[in-house]
Parts: sequence; structure tokens; C-alpha cells
Amino acid sequence: MSKLFSLDSGLYKFMSRLFDMLKLNAMWILCSIPIVTIGASTTAAFTITLKMVDEEEGYIAGPFLKEFKANLFKGSAIGLIQLYAIYLDFQLARVSERYGTLCTVVGVIAIVMTVMHFLYAYALLARYENTIVNTLRNSYSICVKYFLKTLFLLVTLFVEYLVFYQLHWTLLFFGIILGPACLILTISGFARQFFRNIERENDLREEESKQEKANERQGIWKEAFEDQEESDPK
Repeated sequence: MSKLFSLDSGLYKFMSRLFDMLKLNAMWILCSIPIVTIGASTTAAFTITLKMVDEEEGYIAGPFLKEFKANLFKGSAIGLIQLYAIYLDFQLARVSERYGTLCTVVGVIAIVMTVMHFLYAYALLARYENTIVNTLRNSYSICVKYFLKTLFLLVTLFVEYLVFYQLHWTLLFFGIILGPACLILTISGFARQFFRNIERENDLREEESKQEKANERQGIWKEAFEDQEESDPK
């Protein structure tokens, strides 16, 4: 029994993670209430969940508020852009009901492009320093690079959405107090894996580039030495 409630037990770790998720979800909801700050709130939440994936998390409230303030401008801007993009998608959906197939196709493409540009944007902003435009581009590039895994992520998110908000009304309460944080954590799990792969590839390219430059310098010195030997009087 003592082992069951020890700090190293699975039950303790599960309850600790659950409590952290509840706190994170509450912080996200509170900081998203002004609507215009929902992007900054989401970025701050991703900062915490990316650490959770790496099992580096500590306190929740302090780091969350720190990251919320640090990403207030860029995060809020991305959030407002996303909200406007969603609004346009809804308008296209309404128009497609009147004007048929062509507008439906355009609407579907617009939805796909919106998802691809914003799916990993907040995780990228939480992890890396970059411009808003490049952050959105990088999110799109990751979706293309890891297309099948991204599809699996979207299916997973859809299932979580159904469980929390559509399966039964009794689960709606858990969807409110836990749902957004779970969705963010799920995206973070996939995103962190992709980030590691990309960072590893970039490190290899840098090493190869350094090696090529070193070889070039050695070649230049070798040629200079050979020219010097040829010019020396015998």
C-alpha cells in the first residue's frame, strides 16, 4: 500500500499529471477570455505541454504567465489571423450552399490550408524565435513533410473531440475542465517528435557544411603550398 502512494508510483505520477493538466486548462481558459489573447494563451500552453512531453515540467502558473507575456504580441496576432481565417471558411461554406460544386471545392481547399498553416504554429512559436509569416510557413512545411503522421494526428484530435464534446452530455464537464489542455498536449506529442527530427537534420547539415569548408580551406592551403614549392629556386 505504501508503494502505491509513493512519489515514484504510477498512481502518484498520473494524479500529478492530471492535476497539472487541470491547472493548465484553467489558466488557458482564463487568459483566453478576452478572445484577442487566445493566441498568446495557446502559445503559453504549448510551452508547458512541450515540456510535459519531455518530462521537464515543473510549476504551471508562473511559467505560463511568463510565456503569455513574452508571446502576447505574436501569439495574439496569430490567434486573430486564425480566427479571421476560420470566419472566412464559414463564409465560403455558406456561399457554397448557394453556388454549388466550385465554391465547395474552394471552401475545402481553404479549410485544408488553414489547418496546415496553424496546426503546428503555436508549438513552433512556443519553441522557436521567428517571424509570424515564417512560423505559419514552417507549420505548413511540417504538415507536408510529415503528411501521413499529421493525418493520424488529425484523426486522434477528432476522436478526442468526439469523446469530450459529442459522445455523451455527462462528458461535457470533463471537456470543459480538461479538453483543451488534452488537445494541446496531443499536438505537442507529435510536434516535439517532428522538431527533434528537424533539429537533428539541421545539425547534420551544419556539420557537413563545416566539414566541406574545412576541406576547402585545406585544399586552398595545399594548392598554395604546392605553388610555393614550384616558385622556389632549385
